Amino acid sequence: MRKNGWKGWLYLLPAVAFLGVFMVYPLVDVLIYSLEEGYNSASQTFFGVGLYNYSYVLHDTYFLQALKNTFILVIITVPLSTGIALLISLALSSIKWLQNLFQTVFFLPYVTNTLAVGLVFMILFKKTAYSDGLVNLIIIWFGGESVDFIEGPYWARMFVLCFYTIWIVMPFKILILTSALASVNRTYYDAARIDGTSRFRIFTRITLPMISPIIFYLVITGFIGAFKAYSDSVALFGVNLNAAGMNTIVGYIYDMLYGSGGGYPSFAGAAAIILFAIVLTITCINLLISGKMQANTAE
Repeated sequence: MRKNGWKGWLYLLPAVAFLGVFMVYPLVDVLIYSLEEGYNSASQTFFGVGLYNYSYVLHDTYFLQALKNTFILVIITVPLSTGIALLISLALSSIKWLQNLFQTVFFLPYVTNTLAVGLVFMILFKKTAYSDGLVNLIIIWFGGESVDFIEGPYWARMFVLCFYTIWIVMPFKILILTSALASVNRTYYDAARIDGTSRFRIFTRITLPMISPIIFYLVITGFIGAFKAYSDSVALFGVNLNAAGMNTIVGYIYDMLYGSGGGYPSFAGAAAIILFAIVLTITCINLLISGKMQANTAE
């Protein structure tokens, strides 16, 4: 086997080369940019190497606002979208004859352009000179006061952003969880019903442990996706997210590179490395928790 070991490396060479060129090299390049102080894009020069760029970014009010927005988005949308998707998937798995139809209906938002969905959300929530929007009409009908969800209070804008994000990501989670539920061996359910086990206990003792790897996969990818959110905010609040107070970390990085005040790849690189460190840390924590829970389930 050792004599043929070079064949394995030969088969892996295209994948290794692809990862090296498109993942490892850009990461190293961004790290170098983040350490170059006073980098000038026009002359390709800098006057020093150090951590000044990180200090600047971590003290920048725009970055701190983007960091706050991103963390709120992650904390709210990932658990809610996963939980709601699980409930809908459980409901779908119990109505076999309509399962394919409802899977198609719930999956439609995922294949629809996010900017188009954002435009629909603006029509629903935005107050204009001609209308308060459908959502405000419903609120007024129930006796409440209208709220400007797009240009009004911070909590209202964040509510719309979280609602929009959940709407966008939930179809994919429903599809994955429905497939996971369908793959559970029915023998376990039959045996539990023979023993007179309640539905809640069947769910907590059979269903949940069997699909837990899929749930943790969705949670981990959900965290990563939420931390990379940018187009969601643009779809709702336009390109000037700093003025709207709804920028994200990825939006901040883009602004530093290409925005009206852009041309600062060193600051963008420092922000990108900070984002990479946050995502890596949270992913590792999730993997550790997932491993421990699966080990406890196996025991």
